[in-house]
Amino acid sequence: MRQTTDHVLMVRPVNFGFNEETAVNNVFQNKLDAGVGEKALTEFDGYVRLLRQNGITVDVWQDVPEPPTPDSIFPNNCFSTHLDDEGNHVLVLYPMFARNRRAEREKLIPYLTQMTFDRVVDLRKHEDNGMALEGTGSLVLDRAQRIAYACMSPRTSRRLLDEWASQMGFEVVAFDSQDENGTPVYHTNVMMHVGTSHAVVCVDSVSNPDQRMRLVSSLEATGKTIVDISLDQMRRFAGNMLELTNPSGEKIIVMSQTARESLTDRQTALLEKDVRIVAPDIHNIETVGGGSARCMIAEMF
Repeated sequence: MRQTTDHVLMVRPVNFGFNEETAVNNVFQNKLDAGVGEKALTEFDGYVRLLRQNGITVDVWQDVPEPPTPDSIFPNNCFSTHLDDEGNHVLVLYPMFARNRRAEREKLIPYLTQMTFDRVVDLRKHEDNGMALEGTGSLVLDRAQRIAYACMSPRTSRRLLDEWASQMGFEVVAFDSQDENGTPVYHTNVMMHVGTSHAVVCVDSVSNPDQRMRLVSSLEATGKTIVDISLDQMRRFAGNMLELTNPSGEKIIVMSQTARESLTDRQTALLEKDVRIVAPDIHNIETVGGGSARCMIAEMF
């Protein structure tokens, strides 16, 4: 099972803005002055150009105005794609916490089903029971080792996590993660990233010693070089990264300029042993939307 891809999907937004429904448990969101929608489009288009300049194939799906979907720019939460050991292409559809985010998924489904998938895992029915599992926001995947890392939150149900793992053939490493105020981290991909040979993780956000030990032990056992980030760096989206591979086989790691500027020289050096850093300026998107560079990319396998 490949860890990385050179093909991604991104959604160009129409109604990007502060989402009141998700702000109840995403403390990374902030309200800014009017005009953020146009600024977000400029940042989005620049991000797409940067990825393409680095050899990544980017499919752009243009969002439509109705129904309004202020978070459509973060498509990785509502679906994921996988290539299993038998070479089968798998599509997973996820139950979302916020009602107004469920429309994002429904808009995308006609586009996704034009592609050829050998199997579809549809978890949407669990929304009726108030359960959520928000794609590769909830799940940070070591695809090669078949391990799913997940911090528990209102957006990540343990029952659904286990069901997903059973259907997809993954081991689960679950834990609790909090910010400096003791607030649960809303998505796992805010506090950690797993690449081919490294892992970026905010170890301090996992206060339970047994959970912390299991998390670190799992990463070490799979040969990852751990780049430990602080709670302040997590707040600046240093955990929200994604490794991609361009057609020439070069590995790149995508993070925002905000995240890049938060890293120490030592942390940067550890990453650059294995990957080249690509850092778009998406300040308005991450400030208002509460998600960063990784959240804007849905990997296509």
